[in-house]
Amino acid sequence: MNREIAKYEGKRALGSVAGAFLYAAGINLFVVPAGLYTGGVMGICQVIRTVLARSFGLDFDTFDIAGVIYYAINVPIFVMAFSRLGKRFFAKTVLTVTSMTVFLSLIPIRLCVEDKMASCVVGGIIAGAGSGIMLRMGSSGGGMDVVGVLLTKWKQDFSVGRVNLFVNFVLYAACLFLFDSEIVVYSVIYAAVYAVAMDRVHTQNINVEATVITKADTTALEKEVFEELNRGITKWAALGAYTYEHCHVLYIMLSKYELHRLRAIIYKHDPGAFIVLNEGVNVSGHYLKKL
Repeated sequence: MNREIAKYEGKRALGSVAGAFLYAAGINLFVVPAGLYTGGVMGICQVIRTVLARSFGLDFDTFDIAGVIYYAINVPIFVMAFSRLGKRFFAKTVLTVTSMTVFLSLIPIRLCVEDKMASCVVGGIIAGAGSGIMLRMGSSGGGMDVVGVLLTKWKQDFSVGRVNLFVNFVLYAACLFLFDSEIVVYSVIYAAVYAVAMDRVHTQNINVEATVITKADTTALEKEVFEELNRGITKWAALGAYTYEHCHVLYIMLSKYELHRLRAIIYKHDPGAFIVLNEGVNVSGHYLKKL
């Protein structure tokens, strides 16, 4: 990895940590004090925390043990995901989940808004924006995001959205049985606001069509694209109509937020390469959508 890519990835890692802080702030300052339950694995952890508190009379005061439970549940998920996800995505996800756990443990649980509806909306916006930033930086908060990607790789019919929808349906059905129905209704409202806020910030899967024309040997360039971006390349030989010089044309499909790394790789091997980009194209068939 050259210096430019390392610097770029360092900034994205810091952005992921900032997103984790926003998420934790939204949860501890608005969601938990209002007695609401988030969706996904974190929602399951909150239910476990509540059951433990009620069954054993535990008082966690301003410390939310749900963050610690969340990290513990993510450990086996990380073990399963290590060989199936890109090394960079895996490393940043571990960093993000660790940061999230620390922030959830350090930020005191404090009621900022008395009105539950306001807590749903404000908490959903802040936490959703935090998750969106994490995803936009090429990372994730772990949990169902990672499970969803693993299931999508296993079977194309799956999607991260479908997996989250199913888990949330089961979770809120259990909450309806265990807790007051009003809490469940407000939790569903929070989940809806959270999803909208996350989607508005996260635009990771804007597809970009990249056509690269180069006269250099592309063997090392192709290998680096395969290893660093985990993207395929369609390649053909061409002939310049004006100079009649032989060249190579590489066709690559990737997401908008991988462009910086692609440019760095290309110009590292050929500073004079010609790159044509077409953003927002529709793709059908076997194409890897990343978080």
